[in-house]
Amino acid sequence: MNPVEIQVTYDFICPWCWIGHEHLKAALKEANLEVAPTVKYLPYELNPAMPKDGQNRKAYRSAKFGSWVRSQAMDADVTLAGKRAGVEFNYDRVEVTPNTRLAHRLMFFAQGKGDVAKTAALFEAIFSAYFSEGQNIGTAEVLVKLAERAGFDADAVRSLLATNDGEREVVADELRAQVAGIRSVPTVRIDGVPVSGAQPASVLAQVLRSAAGDMVVDAAV
Repeated sequence: MNPVEIQVTYDFICPWCWIGHEHLKAALKEANLEVAPTVKYLPYELNPAMPKDGQNRKAYRSAKFGSWVRSQAMDADVTLAGKRAGVEFNYDRVEVTPNTRLAHRLMFFAQGKGDVAKTAALFEAIFSAYFSEGQNIGTAEVLVKLAERAGFDADAVRSLLATNDGEREVVADELRAQVAGIRSVPTVRIDGVPVSGAQPASVLAQVLRSAAGDMVVDAAV
C-alpha cells in the first residue's frame, strides 16, 4: 500500500491554519492508517505586499476590517476555536503583523533536510511563537532560535536567511497554488482531494480513509 500524500497550503499569520493543523493531527490518529502518510507544507502568503518589517497589528487590522472592535471580536472567536483544538491564542501579546516570506523560506529549507519530525516541530513552533508568545516571526533572529530549538543547525539557518536561497522556490509554489485555484488557506489536498478551511477531524479522517482505500467518498469536501 502506498502512503497517502497530504499537501497543506498555509500561511503563518492565518490562525485557522494552526487550528486546521491540529484537526489534521487528530484526524490522522482517528484514521489510524496502516502506512504513515507523507506531508508537504506549501506556502501561500496572505499579504505578499506586506513590508519586510511588518506593520503594527492594531493599525493593520483596523484598516482591513473597518475597526479595531471588529478585529477584537474576530480574535475572540478564533481564541475560542483554538482552545477547543488545544492551542493557545494570546492576541494581547501580538503587536506586529509580520511579513512571512522568511518563515516560508525556512520551511522550504527544513523540508529539504528530510527530517519529518523536526520539520513538523518547526512548523508548529512558528505558529506558537507568533500567536501564543507574540514574537515577530518576520525576523531572522526569531526564526533562527525557533529552528535551533527544533533541532536544526543555527548557523546554517542564519546563513540561509541572510541570502535569497529558497526565494524562487517559495514564489513558484505560491504561483502553482494560484493556478490550481487556491484562493484561501488552509487548503489540504489528500491524494489530490481538496479540503478547504479548518474542517473537523472527523471530516479529514473520512477523506484520509477513502484515500487509503478503506471507504468510498463520492466527492471532495
